[in-house]
Amino acid sequence: MTVPATRLRVPGADGVEVAVHRWGAPGDLPPVYLQHGFVADTRLNWVGTGTVGVLLSAGREVVGVDARGHGHSDKPHDPAAYGERRMADDLRRVADALGHDSFDLAGYSMGATVAMLTAATDRRVRRLVVGGAGAPFVEPGGAERHTALMARLAAALEAADAADVRDPATVDFRRMADALAADRQALAAHARAVPTREVDLAVITAPTLVLAGEADPLAVRPEALAAAIPGARVAVVPGDHSTALRTPAFAAALAGFLGEAA
Repeated sequence: MTVPATRLRVPGADGVEVAVHRWGAPGDLPPVYLQHGFVADTRLNWVGTGTVGVLLSAGREVVGVDARGHGHSDKPHDPAAYGERRMADDLRRVADALGHDSFDLAGYSMGATVAMLTAATDRRVRRLVVGGAGAPFVEPGGAERHTALMARLAAALEAADAADVRDPATVDFRRMADALAADRQALAAHARAVPTREVDLAVITAPTLVLAGEADPLAVRPEALAAAIPGARVAVVPGDHSTALRTPAFAAALAGFLGEAA
């Protein structure tokens, strides 16, 4: 069982506060920062899947950030308060507040975008894991398809009843939001924010692992994404977008890569 986290709050540039969960103590390697996916939170993506426990067993200090609109963080309903660039700035401000001059970073799905944005501009990122993302992030038409999906997600989250959501690409997100008793208006506001998919991947200097589920429709052909990041490696584990995180192979690959010397 993972030990309870210490929790604090860090304000973003606009005053929106994000919840930060901390485990472990400083060790020989820098802390590992974890950024979850859309609708989820630190507890669901990283504690419940066993990833935090694996990292703690490896002697790592762990920092999980609930993105704005998610988990224990503030939840404004204005789309102007959202977008992955704001989330990346929140993450950098967390590192500032905690005084970390080096950290490893892993993100999943939405969190993968946040992680890549952070690594492209913040040289404090020592090693990077990009989870639940693949060719759609870099191939022609991917940005347009992502924008269309986010609009459908917003509609699914705003529907009065989950039974009214018939779109197979969005219904699981709506069910997850209901199961978590999430603020669906806040999540829809993020979905309606101007999407951020433009990242200069070529400037990422941190050694990078692209980690995807073999049956994940949102992370097909992860090697295409890895090819856009200098020196990036690929690891494929069992599962789809929802289940890959829960396989022991996912946490093992993540912890093993982040445990390597720089």
